[in-house]
Amino acid sequence: MRSIGVFCGANAGISPVYSEAAAQLGELMAGQGIKLVYGGGNVGLMGVIADAVLAGGGIGIGVIPRSLVEREVAHKGLQDLVVVETMHERKAIMAARSDAFIAMPGGFGTLDEICEIITWNQLGIIKKPVAFYNINGYWDKFFEMIDYTVSEGFVKFDQRENLIVESDPAVLLKKLRAYSDATSDYWVDFKRI
Repeated sequence: MRSIGVFCGANAGISPVYSEAAAQLGELMAGQGIKLVYGGGNVGLMGVIADAVLAGGGIGIGVIPRSLVEREVAHKGLQDLVVVETMHERKAIMAARSDAFIAMPGGFGTLDEICEIITWNQLGIIKKPVAFYNINGYWDKFFEMIDYTVSEGFVKFDQRENLIVESDPAVLLKKLRAYSDATSDYWVDFKRI
């Protein structure tokens, strides 16, 4: 696992625990030599994790639509900032350049991005592990909804079970690595950009 696509908020949330946890994850990623692939912003949790990765000597790769460069204040310190025209391009490039994915707390954009990755896994377009960094119980209600979709027959149990939910960043990375090692022979190359 050389790179992780991280989806997270352009806001920091109301509790400092979100930023603290984002910084911890970034430090761990840098320490383990895992590249950060993310939305390219310098604000909110996006900025916090990017700054932590860079401060730890890690590599940050940002992918940001041109229309958001000013709005999200594109991060100028990244080793690689890819400016694209559409959100569709952003998601495709992030999918291609990431070996795994983490959803941190965020809003509609985060939900859109992580749900699309889950769907691509379900359809066999990619086969890459997906994890939810459950800071402060942020994803608890989301997984109540996912469990309800399983009980109502809209999502298969194994598709739900393949989603990693973890509040400890070190354990989260360990679970992602174990999952990716177990499935590496079966990964599908994502070529559609």
